[in-house]
Parts: sequence; C-alpha cells; structure tokens
Amino acid sequence: MRRRAFLLVGLLAVAAQAQDFPTKPIRMVVPYAPGGLPDTMTRIIGPKMSEALGQQIVVENRPGAGGISGTEIVARSPADGYTLLIADVGQLAINPHLFKPLPYDPLKDRCPMTR
Repeated sequence: MRRRAFLLVGLLAVAAQAQDFPTKPIRMVVPYAPGGLPDTMTRIIGPKMSEALGQQIVVENRPGAGGISGTEIVARSPADGYTLLIADVGQLAINPHLFKPLPYDPLKDRCPMTR
C-alpha cells in the first residue's frame, strides 16, 4: 500500500511539471543603449532562441545608471523564466562594490543561466 501511495505521488508530481514552456513571449532586458555589443549579441541570439522555443523573443533596452536600472527591472519581475537579463561583470561584480545600497542583490535575486 505504501509503495502505491509513493508511486501515485510521483506520478502526480510528473504531471504537474508537464506544463508547456514558454506559453507567452519572453522578454530579454539589455541594460545598455542600442547598438553596443550586448545589444548586438542579444539581437543575434534572440531570433535563434525564438525559433528553438517556438515563441516570440522581445529585446528591450533599458540603459542608465551603469546598468542598475535595467537590472532592477529584471530583479523585480516574477521569477517565472519569462524575463531574462543580459548581464555582464558590471551588474554582477562591479556595481555591488561601487554603489551602496543597490536595489538588487546579484547573489540572491536571480539565478545565472548560461550555455
């Protein structure tokens, strides 16, 4: 009886995880002005991601404050995988030492995603 209960719980957990992703457009926030290297790389990667995922990718430039304003937008967004930050050493390693307090914590607010 106990084994069947664990099996049932396991099957319910798998069914709950079987949701489709993505179901809406993904927003990629670049905390720099258009035309720079991070923006250019994002606009090269975006269409390839869109094709692979079958969903629209929206690139949004949010320059200002050394990348803090764009990074803050992503840090305050829901942690659902639909808002991505194109970050570099400035937002994650340099700004925490230059600006106190920051409106985000690079170690706690988000998780890194690379390939």
